[in-house]
Amino acid sequence: MLKDKYKELFAYGETLGIKEIASNEEKGKLHIKGLAPYQAEKNMFWDKIKTFEKWKDEIAADIRVENADIYGFYTVQPGDTLSQIAKEHLGDAMKYMDIFKLNNDILKDPNMIKVGQKLKLPLKK
Repeated sequence: MLKDKYKELFAYGETLGIKEIASNEEKGKLHIKGLAPYQAEKNMFWDKIKTFEKWKDEIAADIRVENADIYGFYTVQPGDTLSQIAKEHLGDAMKYMDIFKLNNDILKDPNMIKVGQKLKLPLKK
């Protein structure tokens, strides 16, 4: 019954690339397990869980992370700057140089990013 209520959550998990998603319902609670590619996808999945009313009473999730070397990836959108990306994903605009340094294989100037570039995001400190 709860699995049907959270069908949208499972579909979202698939779009994030979360593997091995499994669930079982026990004593009125839906227990969800899965393997996220990076911490970023795990956080996005948890953010989605929290959009459901009564999630605290109905869900127990154990989402593991497959790759822990970086936070995840971000694809540059029109109008983006490294500082905006750093603020949104790392919580501090001043960490833009951390993103730049991690991507020095494709970036030569922190002020010159291009739409469509797939940037690695460093782990949050």
